[in-house]
Amino acid sequence: MRKGKRVSHLINNIEVIDIISEGRSVLKKEDIVIFAENGVPGDFVDVEVFKKRSSYWEGRIICINKESAKRIKPFCEHFYQCGGCKWQFLKYEDQLFYKEKQVKDAFRKIGKIEAPDVIGIIGNKADKYYRNKLEFTFSNKGWLDKETFSTGIPFKEALGFHVRGMFNKIVDLKECYLQAEPSNSLRNAIKEYSLSKKYDFFDIEKQDGFLRNLLVRTTQTGETMLILSFFYEDISKINDLLNHVSTKFPELSSIVYFINDKKNDTLTGLNPVLFKGNPYITDTISGNKYRISPISFFQTNTLQAENLYNIVKSYLDGVGEEVVYDLYTGTGTIANHVANQVKKVVGIEYIEEAISDAKVNSEINNISNTVFYAGDMVKVLNDELIAKEGKPDVIITDPPRVGMHEDVVNKIIELLPKKVIYVSCNPATQARDVLLMKEFYNVDKIQPVDMFPHTHHVENVVLLNRK
Repeated sequence: MRKGKRVSHLINNIEVIDIISEGRSVLKKEDIVIFAENGVPGDFVDVEVFKKRSSYWEGRIICINKESAKRIKPFCEHFYQCGGCKWQFLKYEDQLFYKEKQVKDAFRKIGKIEAPDVIGIIGNKADKYYRNKLEFTFSNKGWLDKETFSTGIPFKEALGFHVRGMFNKIVDLKECYLQAEPSNSLRNAIKEYSLSKKYDFFDIEKQDGFLRNLLVRTTQTGETMLILSFFYEDISKINDLLNHVSTKFPELSSIVYFINDKKNDTLTGLNPVLFKGNPYITDTISGNKYRISPISFFQTNTLQAENLYNIVKSYLDGVGEEVVYDLYTGTGTIANHVANQVKKVVGIEYIEEAISDAKVNSEINNISNTVFYAGDMVKVLNDELIAKEGKPDVIITDPPRVGMHEDVVNKIIELLPKKVIYVSCNPATQARDVLLMKEFYNVDKIQPVDMFPHTHHVENVVLLNRK
């Protein structure tokens, strides 16, 4: 494919006409479509085009000459720097409209369904403080605006989220509206104490510094887990900091830390050290209890997760004798949620720690008709497993954003279950996979769910019935 040509081309006073996948704004000059970010349909803007391809151009909005009636003032002071909630400039009802449209567009353009019958998107009851998990980054290179930077002030320490499009700059958060207390108080107290002790904040470019990451997990049952990641082990400093936090926040259910000297922030494969309380916290969904360990996968919006899982359960619509395979089962939340409605659920997941959690979650809920397997989906979902556990009547699949491997899609087609219930956080890859199964399945229901207000992300559930 020919690479796009780098150019600099200014277009004045052009209207934003749409928002599409990944939250991109759409503009049009004669027959050329231009993609940019941060535009609202109805805005009239100046756009600097920096890349031209044969079928479209890419640009950046450098000035808004006239604001759309849909545009509102963001409620967060960090909005213009933070890489988090990029749609705060849209009314929530308009966010839902464009998320639903994103699903429709994906299934029309990619899934080749001319007029997809999409059930109205399920919005979030609360558009703030809806997350149960947030991860923050320590940095010795906090973001400085142009005015501050021009004074010659050196970079300052920061604890927060990455600046939009920058891996090495962090926005120093004062208040974040994504997670309820004690999230903000914890973050600010830890930063303040660490600065008073002159602890080194991490330098991602030099790969050096004591404090690396902070993660807060909360539950509907009122439990809070604090997880800290240090680049190197200094027991004296670690005990000093965590004793301070424990004293200041006695309500914490669990304090855990990791030593992470890898080149990335992931905690998978590292050993957790329990400093205080339990090694896990517990949340509930529809009466089922779920143990959440420091690195467990658990839907970050608990209330909407319940809605999502109830949709999956309603699509089963069986007689209680079905064998169900739950692909990409994670910690078994969907598997355990639907287990009382079927004969057996077979869960498959790549991450072994997640499968361990899934088994525990079945045990603590007295669920005896689930079995779980860890390993590469392409390798585990084989004839030997089918012979042992039985041919699936229903397959539930909830893959990562990249969608399913083509070999997994082909295996589903080979097995040809009566139903496939496809849950996805990426309607584009979901529609791509559904197209591969279109010869064998009808798309009977498409239900989007908004899990993440003020972002372009949307969760979607599709029911496929065998022809």
